[in-house]
Amino acid sequence: MKEGGLYMKIGIIGTGNMGKIIIEALIESRAISPSNLMITNRTVKKAEEIKERFQTVNVFHSNEEVIHSSDLLFICVKPHDVFKIIQENKNSFSIEKCVVSITSPVSVHQLQSVLSCSCARFIPSITNRALSGVSLLTYGSQCSDQWKNVLSELAGKISTPVLIDENVTRVASDIVSCGPAFFSYLTQRFIDAAVEVTEIDKETATILASEMLVGLGDLLKKDIYTLPTLQEKVCVKGGVTGIGIGVMEKELGDVFQQLFKGTQEKFEDDIAKTTSQFGV
Repeated sequence: MKEGGLYMKIGIIGTGNMGKIIIEALIESRAISPSNLMITNRTVKKAEEIKERFQTVNVFHSNEEVIHSSDLLFICVKPHDVFKIIQENKNSFSIEKCVVSITSPVSVHQLQSVLSCSCARFIPSITNRALSGVSLLTYGSQCSDQWKNVLSELAGKISTPVLIDENVTRVASDIVSCGPAFFSYLTQRFIDAAVEVTEIDKETATILASEMLVGLGDLLKKDIYTLPTLQEKVCVKGGVTGIGIGVMEKELGDVFQQLFKGTQEKFEDDIAKTTSQFGV
């Protein structure tokens, strides 16, 4: 690997939804040349479909080949499959490499318990596909400064990277990674209610709601308003917006508190399973 990771080889094990997003974002941001990407998937056809679009990407038929051919490894599989991949290829993770988990239940501490190379965690968001949004980074205590710099630079090409502590991993991931799905669901309910209660058609309501969200994002991104000041600007005392917010305050109740409790409980179950695998 050259200084700054300029000519490094990046391996992606797992080309499902998030693995594919990382691949597409890295290539389209020009963070890396397709020819420096080594990819594989349990169903190799999925990896080959990516090669149809980016022809110089290197597709391999085994995890071992990808590991041997790469400097930086992103393991983009389900949480309970990470340990198996590491154990089956333990001797291939030489000390100069860096291994990155993209799943919250597998901690950098767990990776370091079985690997001698640099370890980190990178939690992406679907918004990274648009070279936007946030990605979450956590470095292991044995992760070299060089790899920290490389990962920070790569993440910065496709997102706003935020360094987080292990103890806020789940809630941070809920906001950054799960958040787009949560708010897409709320927006769809918003649209469906508008269609049900009024004479607007679904296509028009969808266009209006979608463009509203884009505009809201621009306002926040340009620091024109904060969330509280934006609400103040729109919500005129005694006006329609105030009536709507009053209804939301009454009807939503503690839905978001319950949401975070539910995701935390699932997280604890997942951690228990990965702990039984790694032993830590």
